[in-house]
Amino acid sequence: MSSATDLIAILGPTATGKTRIAAILASKLGSCVISADSRQVYKRMDIGTGKDYADYCVDGKQVPYYMIDIAEPGSRYNLFEYQRDFHAVFAEIRKHQIIPVMCGGSGLYLDCILRNYDLREVPQNPELRTELKKKSLTELKEILASYIKLHNDTDVDTVNRAVRAIEIAVFQTVHKHLPGQYPSVKAKIFGIESDREIRRNRISQRLRKRVEEGLIEEVESLIEEGVTHEDLVFYGLEYKYVSEYLRGLCSKETFIVKLETAIHQFAKRQMTFFRSMEKKGVEINWLSRNMCDEDIADIILRTAL
Repeated sequence: MSSATDLIAILGPTATGKTRIAAILASKLGSCVISADSRQVYKRMDIGTGKDYADYCVDGKQVPYYMIDIAEPGSRYNLFEYQRDFHAVFAEIRKHQIIPVMCGGSGLYLDCILRNYDLREVPQNPELRTELKKKSLTELKEILASYIKLHNDTDVDTVNRAVRAIEIAVFQTVHKHLPGQYPSVKAKIFGIESDREIRRNRISQRLRKRVEEGLIEEVESLIEEGVTHEDLVFYGLEYKYVSEYLRGLCSKETFIVKLETAIHQFAKRQMTFFRSMEKKGVEINWLSRNMCDEDIADIILRTAL
């Protein structure tokens, strides 16, 4: 398929039905979906990360998907790895003149591809590391903030991670004239937005359904295979609050209420990040969730190509 567009991206906050729309669109294109979800990369973490595999079945046929189930629980997959793996998959797909559909709500993963972050693999700097290891985490964060704007404080929640982040920032400052590691992607970007109250209802219903489907049991299985409670916090809200419940820090009903509130807040932060992408020059065509999935996919198809 020949087009000025290399990629169609569908983004939006949680519980807006992005995946189903992306799958329907990919089916119409004879294409595939590339996930942009920072948690769905992990194997055996299905309910808590919202892997709705049934969404990829359109008219009785399986729509191919990528960047899901590629990392082991207990590991900490990162932005550098996502960019590397995305471009490997993307290049292979484009060899066949197919336009893939990128879909997700992880703002940093989306922005990394759409604005082509320079995340080249950075060698260790022993001298710098020795000097930085003498400093407190607060001091390290202040040093890092002088180089880059911190997108997410959890990315530098330990001294070792903060030291590595500074090491990368220093390297990129010194080598800023090097060409980017990957070619830019020509993308058409669409956002799915819904009425706030509708989104809240969808989040609440979906959470209760996931608990019924075995969210707690999924977390118990992860713990049995050696995933720590510290790791569970890293993997996001669902795993953090189930971990609290399993450690006896709150009742089942309290954990559900706390988690529900946290997901609503997370959806608001997602929208804030997408708006910040627009301010940086990313053009997002927003579409209302009030239409059915098929109609939204048709509009995207007509507009994108």
